[in-house]
Amino acid sequence: MAKNLSNLRAPKKANTGRKRVGRGMGSGMGKTSTRGHKGQGSRSGSSLMRGFEGGQMPLHRRLPKRGFTNIFRVEYTVINLTRIASVTAEKNVTEIGLDDYKKLGLASSKKALIKILGNGELTAGITITAHKFSKSAQERLKRPAARQFLPAGPSKQPSSFTPRVPGSLRTAGGRER
Repeated sequence: MAKNLSNLRAPKKANTGRKRVGRGMGSGMGKTSTRGHKGQGSRSGSSLMRGFEGGQMPLHRRLPKRGFTNIFRVEYTVINLTRIASVTAEKNVTEIGLDDYKKLGLASSKKALIKILGNGELTAGITITAHKFSKSAQERLKRPAARQFLPAGPSKQPSSFTPRVPGSLRTAGGRER
């Protein structure tokens, strides 16, 4: 039978009210209020931790620990040259600065760190500013069609490290033991 306005019905249980427990025997949810007899779940204030399996060793403790989280990880938003080429052709752009990636829909945030990958070709002349460039992207951007810039700011190159000897290892004369 085809559905039309004359035979439309609400889905099953769409019009049922919320469960009201402890309102007498006639409701079907009186006396124990759907909690059953005795046991931890019947007591007031009882709540079990997530993943509790009735005393059996829970799954999150049965599985082995694996790996670690590097707290110094730096995430880059990666953008291929093909994507840049298509966006610049659409929007007629000749220069992409760090603020433009969000406006052009290439990055989800203004503060995102950008890395350019070398998949694809650039046909139009364009100037690209990004935080990092892959080797293949650098090779493709060396051609006269495009230029690349790294943003001005403090260099992230590690400075030369010289270990210092703590004072407790030195003698009174200033010499090391």
